[in-house]
Amino acid sequence: MYFSVNSYTKNNKMVEKDKKQETEEKEEVQQEKAEEKTEDKKESEKEDKELEDKEKGEEKNSKENTESEIKEEEEAEKESLDEEKAKELEEKRKKIKEKAEQLKQEKVQSTAQVEELKKEIKGKKEEMLVPLEEYVKSGIYLGTRVVTPNMRQYVYRRRADGLAIFNTDLIDEKLKEAAEYLSRFNPEDVIVVCKREAGWRVVEKFAELTGARAFTKKYPAGILTNTSLPDFFENELTIVTDAWIDKNALRDTLRVNKNVLMVCDTNNFAKDADQIILGNNKSPRSLGLIYYILTREYLKALGKDTSNVPDLEWWTGELQNSDLTEKEAKQKSRMRGAKHGV
Repeated sequence: MYFSVNSYTKNNKMVEKDKKQETEEKEEVQQEKAEEKTEDKKESEKEDKELEDKEKGEEKNSKENTESEIKEEEEAEKESLDEEKAKELEEKRKKIKEKAEQLKQEKVQSTAQVEELKKEIKGKKEEMLVPLEEYVKSGIYLGTRVVTPNMRQYVYRRRADGLAIFNTDLIDEKLKEAAEYLSRFNPEDVIVVCKREAGWRVVEKFAELTGARAFTKKYPAGILTNTSLPDFFENELTIVTDAWIDKNALRDTLRVNKNVLMVCDTNNFAKDADQIILGNNKSPRSLGLIYYILTREYLKALGKDTSNVPDLEWWTGELQNSDLTEKEAKQKSRMRGAKHGV
């Protein structure tokens, strides 16, 4: 019995020892496995790191290569742009140069045209019946605020106060035409009518120098149409100074189908006239200039002496006005002398 217990105990101890050894072996195996795992992990991490470093290196190299390529591309693009810019600048320079040449040529042409126009204007001025200054001074170019449809084509512009202005070139042209038209008629076949006081003096002078018949102040109605009147006569041409106030003479002339030469202001209707004269028919200066030109040119056309024709200053009233001014001055001087007992 004693032997059995000891044997049992001994066996137990052996079993425990085996178990312990087995456990230790297991632990060693596990430790070895853990160490292997750790080493594998370390190797794996090392490999990963190497791979990562390799990738980073490759990435860095790739980035550097990319940057280099980009830089090269940018430089190439820049060079290309510079070339394009240079080309554009060159083209612009060419265009500017061409434009400058063109402007230069245009300027030369314009200067030549201006010179031609100046010569033309100078020639026109020289060809005018009277100097341009006389047309301006007489106020012949001044119309009225009213412009009829017939006269609109002759109006150059309107002044700030509304007065219509005639073109002086057209005034001169129409006076030449009127002088030529008048030269077709004999003096005894011409009558001139002027009811407006501003034209009495010059109309009577025109009739006196040319041999035409003048009717100022009042026109005797029916003298051209009523054969039973003792002073009835026939004419071929009637010069009407203003159709509005010389309407009776105009009406009679049209009834017997005779010719009409009419002085037309902007407010006149020119439809009944065979020939018109453009101009201010209300001013003594303007009417003086018109009848001075008609008298001079008509006498020239008839081949008569024009030395008897007074100077333009007489027709426009400048000499008369200066004579009146002298007389007034003398009268005032006498009055002052009488006042002071001289």
